Amino acid sequence: MEKKPRRKTPERIMAASLELFNELGEPNVTMAAIADELNISPGNLYYHFRDKEQIVNALFAEFKREMEELTDNTFEPPISVEDMWLFLHLLFEKIWIYRFLYRDLVDLLSRYRILATQFKQVLGLDARLIADLCQGLVEAGEMQASVTQIQSLAVNMTVIATYWLSFAFVRNPRGKMDSEELSSGVYQVMSLLTPFLCDEAREHVERVSLQYVEP
Repeated sequence: MEKKPRRKTPERIMAASLELFNELGEPNVTMAAIADELNISPGNLYYHFRDKEQIVNALFAEFKREMEELTDNTFEPPISVEDMWLFLHLLFEKIWIYRFLYRDLVDLLSRYRILATQFKQVLGLDARLIADLCQGLVEAGEMQASVTQIQSLAVNMTVIATYWLSFAFVRNPRGKMDSEELSSGVYQVMSLLTPFLCDEAREHVERVSLQYVEP
């Protein structure tokens, strides 16, 4: 069996930092803690990243690239509600992988210039694809909504997706978040769309939604 190539030190630093940031929150992780996690000297860490901001920026660049790939609209008409389900699941999976960004978003934006200037671009990508999918549902006869309603709906769905993990953390600050929060978030975002769906599409969504609702 062929061995996987050993990751380079910068990649290892980013992976370890992401894990620590997600588990403890970025404000609670020091450069010393990252070096200890990797069992490397602080000097070795600072050789690759001069400070924590460089690590955060590198992780954000990777996150932004992945979000750009995700929101590159590859959905082919006719659009169905299943396409919206799929996109929201993929979106929340990305949010979960980089959940430290979302849990501490306001604090991070206040301290890191690149995030402050570029995170809004990510939100714009999310809202634009949601609006495109909604327009596709209208054209497919599965949804009734005006252009104004679609734009408002896209913003509201993006807001819920963006702040869902913060909301979950506030509800249970001493508990440990898990991937079940993804399903809850997808359900809540999708529920905003349901009133605009036509009968058959709405009934389908309501049936699928049963698996997201606790008995």
